Amino acid sequence: MPDYDSASSPDRAPGPLPLPLKILVAGGFGAGKTTFVGSASEIPPLSTEEILTDASAVTDSLTGVEGKTTTTVALDFGRITLTGQNVVLMLFGMPGQQRFDFLWDELSSGAMGAVILADTRQLTSCFPAVDYFEKQHLPLAVAVNHFDHSWCYSPEEVRDALGLSPAVPVVLCDARRTDSAEEVLLTLAEHALDHATVRITRTARPSPHPAGAS
Repeated sequence: MPDYDSASSPDRAPGPLPLPLKILVAGGFGAGKTTFVGSASEIPPLSTEEILTDASAVTDSLTGVEGKTTTTVALDFGRITLTGQNVVLMLFGMPGQQRFDFLWDELSSGAMGAVILADTRQLTSCFPAVDYFEKQHLPLAVAVNHFDHSWCYSPEEVRDALGLSPAVPVVLCDARRTDSAEEVLLTLAEHALDHATVRITRTARPSPHPAGAS
């Protein structure tokens, strides 16, 4: 990965600054968002995980994720450079519990797209994220994060269960693996670019009824 501090070295001319693109990582409680951001990030990720306590038992159901002992209380942050494209993806992991929904509007401001991690042990837990980003008209990709000993579903089965349109990418992933997380991000970036191209084309298309026409 390039060292951006070296661009200021007197021995070399400074190159263009990389283009930062904001990517959200969402999903249900325990879907693997913190793990995904940590696997993809080229820098030590920022994490706001805290130990689960008895006080959160009323609001944070552990059904399907009984082994979980920590939870994100604000956000996760990581960064990955797309080699050769002078683009840096800034990854923001969003909290999964409903009680932190008030943070979503702030975190989603200026985002290019979103990865939604789907946990097949509790697939309905990602419905709120899907609904939210569809209402925001934000490009999204669903990454099916299969956990050990969980039931395996195909991408098309997950698409049908979530009611996603054929245009939304649905891919299998292992949030623990860097190469798998990177592949998901590239899939989202390509989808977001296609989405932007379609919107620009529609905006630029001339009106069938020119001004002044009767």
